[in-house]
Amino acid sequence: MQDHILGVKLCTELAVTNYERVLQAAGGYCGTMSVKLLDNQAFYGYRVRRTVDGKLYQEYFSLKQNGKRLTGAKKKAVETLAQDRDRELETLQIKAREAAKDERCFNADGSVKGISYLLKTEKSGNLTPIFQVGIASELERKTVCTSFSLNAHGPDGAWEKAVDAYAKHKAIKRNSKLYKRLKSAMPKIG
Repeated sequence: MQDHILGVKLCTELAVTNYERVLQAAGGYCGTMSVKLLDNQAFYGYRVRRTVDGKLYQEYFSLKQNGKRLTGAKKKAVETLAQDRDRELETLQIKAREAAKDERCFNADGSVKGISYLLKTEKSGNLTPIFQVGIASELERKTVCTSFSLNAHGPDGAWEKAVDAYAKHKAIKRNSKLYKRLKSAMPKIG
């Protein structure tokens, strides 16, 4: 069935669309099939497309042989090949995301990406210091935003709650080195 593979195209990060960059920055949402049936004048077959470690992989699996469209078991075999390749790329995607998790959590200055120290203006006009967490949740598959008041929890307590929320949604274990790094990255207040 290897003769059904038309080609493999490896693109640099420049070819990644804005939408794919957003998903990649958010950790990518693996589990969704990236196998698409293409049926146009130029090509009839399956395209497998995934971004792995900043590179876009596109592979094509033709559903034509000797100028004729495949049907039945032969068509199913090509579909299975495409789905198998998609699962291989998904595995690479997950491994790359896990390997880069440390880098993705921190800004260049050492602060935590997604946790900010802010002064929130209350309805009364009072300013309340908070740690605001705004991240793409791997747990809920959506953006989550929450905040913790320094007045209510104290600076250390609010930071711990913010890091706990961050770790929960980014699937970071409490006993990991990364979690300890996050806890020690509390910004200077005041």
